[in-house]
Amino acid sequence: MCTVITYHSGNHYFGRNLDLDYSYNETVIIMPRHYNFIMRKMKAIESHYAIIGMATVVGNYPLFYDATNEEGLSMAGLNFPDYSYLNPYNESKDNVTSFEFIPYILLTCKNVKEARVKLKTINLYDEPFSKEYPNSTLHWMIADKEEAIVVESMKDGLHIYDNPVGVMTNNPPFNIMNFALNDYASLSPKQPENTFGTSLHLYSRGMGGLGLPGDLSSKSRFIKVAYTKLNSKSKEDENSAVHQFFKILGSVEQQYGLCEVTPGAYEYTIYSSCVNIEEGIYYYTTYNNSHIHGVNMHHTDLDASTLTIHKLIKDEPLDII
Repeated sequence: MCTVITYHSGNHYFGRNLDLDYSYNETVIIMPRHYNFIMRKMKAIESHYAIIGMATVVGNYPLFYDATNEEGLSMAGLNFPDYSYLNPYNESKDNVTSFEFIPYILLTCKNVKEARVKLKTINLYDEPFSKEYPNSTLHWMIADKEEAIVVESMKDGLHIYDNPVGVMTNNPPFNIMNFALNDYASLSPKQPENTFGTSLHLYSRGMGGLGLPGDLSSKSRFIKVAYTKLNSKSKEDENSAVHQFFKILGSVEQQYGLCEVTPGAYEYTIYSSCVNIEEGIYYYTTYNNSHIHGVNMHHTDLDASTLTIHKLIKDEPLDII
C-alpha cells in the first residue's frame, strides 16, 4: 500500500511513500530526451521530454514507480487490488501496458491538460513485462502545478477523477475516498468549541483533531494525510518546504512489524520521495536512512540517449559524539 501527495510552498512538490513487504532494488533514474523508449504495441518514442523518477531497471528498461518530467508533469502508480482491471488488446485504441503507462504519459505530455487528451485514446491492456515481473494492480495520480487527477482502469471502463485535495492512497476507488472526507469536516487545528452548555476543561492541546484516524488502512491514511497536508504550514524556502513535505508523508509512514502481509512478512515504508517539479530535483529517504538525499536532473546531459542511474543510499550510520 502507498500514499502520494502534492504540496505547494513557494515551489510545487510531488511525492510518495512506497509501502511494500519487499524491494525490487529500486534506483533513481534519469531518462534523457533521446533515450529510445520501446513500446510493446506502439512505435518507439525516440525523442521526448526528459524524466526523473524511481524505478527498477531490468535489462536497461526502467519500470517506474513514480516520476516527473522536465516540464513538471508528475505521475505515480499505487496499489489498487480488487478493482484494477486491464483490457484485452483493442485495435482502435493506443494500446499501452501498465508498466509503460507512466513513461508514456510523461514522455509525451507537458501538463495534465495534455494528459487528459491522451487518455481519451489509451487502452490499458493486459500484457505483463515478463514472467518474473507480472502486471501490478494499480491506479495512478497525475499532477502538475495547477491540478491533479486520478486514473483508475476498472471493468466498467477508464475512470478519470479531478483530485482537489492532491492526495491518493489505495482502495476503495477515489470517488468513495474523497466523499469520506465529509465525515471529518469538523476536524480543526484549533481547540474545539464547547457546545454542551456546561463548564468543561480542555485537558490537552490538539483536541480539535479528536477522531482523526491513526491506523494504517488505506482509507485512514487518505483522511489523515489529507488533513495533515491541507493544514500544514511551512516557510517557502527550499529547505523548509522539502523537510515539511517529508513530515507530511511521515504522518502515514508504516513501521516494520505493524502490518503483516503473510506470516513473518511485514509491509513497511521502503522509501519516501519528494520532487521539486519546477527545479527537477528528486529527493528521497529510505527506511534506514532519514537523511534527505537529492538528485538534480539538470546536472545530467538531458540531450543524451542513455539512462543515468543513481543507487539509493539506504543506510545511515548513527552519529554518536
